[in-house]
Amino acid sequence: MDSGPQRKLALAGFINQLGTAAFLATVPLYALRVVHLSLGQVGLGLGVAGVVGLIAGIPAGHLADRHGPRGIYLITLLIQALSMLSLLFAHSLWSFVLAVTVTDLAGSSGGAARGPMIRRFGGDEVPKFRSYLRSVAMLAGTFGAMAAGAVVQIDTDTAYRALILGNALTFIGCAAVMCRVPKLEPLPSPVETGRWIALKDKPYVMFVVLDGIMWIQSEVLSYALPLWVVLRTDAPRWFVGLAIAVNTVMVVLLQIRTSRGVTGGTAAGRAIRRAGLVFVLGMSVIAMASGVPGWVAVTIMIVGVAVHTVGSLWHAAGSLELRFRLAPAHAQGQYSGVFGMGMGLCYVVAPSLLGLLCVTWGTPGWLLMGGVFVVVGVAMPYVIRWAGRSRETADAPA
Repeated sequence: MDSGPQRKLALAGFINQLGTAAFLATVPLYALRVVHLSLGQVGLGLGVAGVVGLIAGIPAGHLADRHGPRGIYLITLLIQALSMLSLLFAHSLWSFVLAVTVTDLAGSSGGAARGPMIRRFGGDEVPKFRSYLRSVAMLAGTFGAMAAGAVVQIDTDTAYRALILGNALTFIGCAAVMCRVPKLEPLPSPVETGRWIALKDKPYVMFVVLDGIMWIQSEVLSYALPLWVVLRTDAPRWFVGLAIAVNTVMVVLLQIRTSRGVTGGTAAGRAIRRAGLVFVLGMSVIAMASGVPGWVAVTIMIVGVAVHTVGSLWHAAGSLELRFRLAPAHAQGQYSGVFGMGMGLCYVVAPSLLGLLCVTWGTPGWLLMGGVFVVVGVAMPYVIRWAGRSRETADAPA
């Protein structure tokens, strides 16, 4: 497989994630400072956009399967650029909601359309390629967060508007790179295949449900830990930045290496099962930081963050292998849409769930959430075997 398309996909993803990360970190403040919405209105608007955005992935993925993924992806990038520019002219709740909702709809659609390109350009090394893309996205997210921090520090209307404009330009830049990626023709589908086969694939849907629960782990360090540090420990607040830095460096350096050997359903199931066990260990360590001196809390939580990140490396390797392996080649876009819906639901549920368990309940909540990850990890290999049997039955001669 020619590595040229892989490099271009990675570059386009870096540009896209750079702007998106900066935007997501500042959009609440933009709505408060520039659009002059109330805190409740901001939460309502972003919540509506997030939920509505979940519905777009499956039909957009189906279009990508039938008409080619690159063209659909380019359309979604241009829509995001326009909707982001429209946010500069939002002066009411409904104009803000419309802009962010269209952005989320197009973003979800773009993720589904990008999936088939990752699968087909990845060739026989999809796990390695997808891990590389995750490392690139993490690096871009870090730079985006730094840009957001600078804007928040300046804290003027002009600074926030400049960031919005910059994010719109990243969509255009991403589209410019994608125009240089070779066009992929749709793959023929079996005659007897129905239109919405991904939603009818019960083993895959169960995999998405369990995996969506497991992806809540990605919010443990970005959402629960900062609140835990500030509200329930004596650790200095700068530790939040250090924890994110440790997590980012480990993912960038180790994700590709961790993914080696995670090929096939059995290996992926084992990786996710190990991840569940590691998560409960890491979260148990983090929970021990409450009620101890600040420097002890920092030491304890550094260990906990590192252990948790090891679990996230294994989970990502297994999850992203199964995302593509369990989906038929001719319907990668539609299946990517279902997968994206599972991850989207995770991000909708995670803040409230982690806030209740890890922050409000304290140590018992950390242990309970870790126990949920263990249960999901143990269940995953059984779902994978179910998926394997269903595919063998479907492929068997009549």
